[in-house]
Amino acid sequence: MSHVGGIVNQRIAPALTVLAENTYLSAIRAGMVSVMPLTIIGGLFMIVSYFPSARWQTIVAPHLPLLQVPVAATYGLFAVFVCFAIGYDLGKRLKQEPLVSASMATVIFLMLQIQMKDQSLSMDGLGSKGLFTAILVALLSVRVQKFFTDRNCVIKLPSSVPSIVYESFLSLSPLFFLVLVLWGVRFVVGVDINHAVQTAFKPLVFALNTLPGILVYGFSVTMLWSVGINGDNAMDALVAPVFLQYLAANVEATTAGQPLPYITANGFFTTFVNVGGTGATIALALILMKSKDPAFRRVSRISLPTQVFQINEPIFFGLPIVLNPIFMVPYILNALILTGCTYLLMQWNIINKPFVNVPWTTPPIVGHYLITGGDWRAAVWGALSIAIAMIVYFPFAKAAERQRLVSARVGMTKL
Repeated sequence: MSHVGGIVNQRIAPALTVLAENTYLSAIRAGMVSVMPLTIIGGLFMIVSYFPSARWQTIVAPHLPLLQVPVAATYGLFAVFVCFAIGYDLGKRLKQEPLVSASMATVIFLMLQIQMKDQSLSMDGLGSKGLFTAILVALLSVRVQKFFTDRNCVIKLPSSVPSIVYESFLSLSPLFFLVLVLWGVRFVVGVDINHAVQTAFKPLVFALNTLPGILVYGFSVTMLWSVGINGDNAMDALVAPVFLQYLAANVEATTAGQPLPYITANGFFTTFVNVGGTGATIALALILMKSKDPAFRRVSRISLPTQVFQINEPIFFGLPIVLNPIFMVPYILNALILTGCTYLLMQWNIINKPFVNVPWTTPPIVGHYLITGGDWRAAVWGALSIAIAMIVYFPFAKAAERQRLVSARVGMTKL
């Protein structure tokens, strides 16, 4: 294990660190995070609309169109918000006027969603199906804006005019260029950009909803954490758009009364796998509460309150788990076991698939219940997940405890 950790730390980690700190990927990550509150609000209305109780559904049925308005305003326009948020963040990073950058990107994206036959907007493109287009348009628009600004190919007004007017005119040249080029590609040449982008990302979209694909993802995240790299941050910019697209598709299927198409929608990993923190470390904290080693007991009792809210850094770095072969093995193993078991339970329709977005800090079991729209079986599975993780951690925790106690006795003997 130490040899594998060394390889990851020396060869893979530097490349992934550079990737995680990349300006464009950082902007994608920040943009996706900033729109999460919208999906949470939409999720609350989804719970009210589709709570799994026959009596409740009878009461709510006449009011469903009214309850679906906030869902349509959040999930239905999700790609628009993502485009604006990424454009804003990237504009800030590239030293452009962020509000102008965001507005430019959003205008271009909306233009691409216009349907020629009646000049209306394609609502499909504004939601999950246009998500990847929104990301690429935001990156391209701000990059073009930066290119024109750096080469002084912009219209400058006298410095006496208000700054917002000055900045907006600076964007006129790049905006005209973007409109001309993308108008030509989309409407003159007739290229369906949404379809082309979706096709390009199809292999990634397909892979992450398969059992092998999500297992590879789970292994990658926990392996990176095990060598001291924030695995979630390193992978987020690549996978968050996919998981959120899955979630939006599941929301659409729920509102249409159809089977949910995606298992690994946003929340699958953070709720069902990261039980009490990545690697289900709340289970380790529970085991160590009555450890014979006082240091283990102290770390456990300090970290347990935070792990109830899915924050496990105190135990992760306090034991530590990072670069510690004794704890790295069960840490990775638990992620793989919970990923595989949860995937199969959802595939066999024993528990519901995720279709409600909840904050990642939602306590285990409660989060399991809410994210599946009130499925009590998911809550039971949440409790069983902690028990399974405790079984996996137990022999390793006892081995680490014995090792520490022997070392302490040896130290006392030498004194």
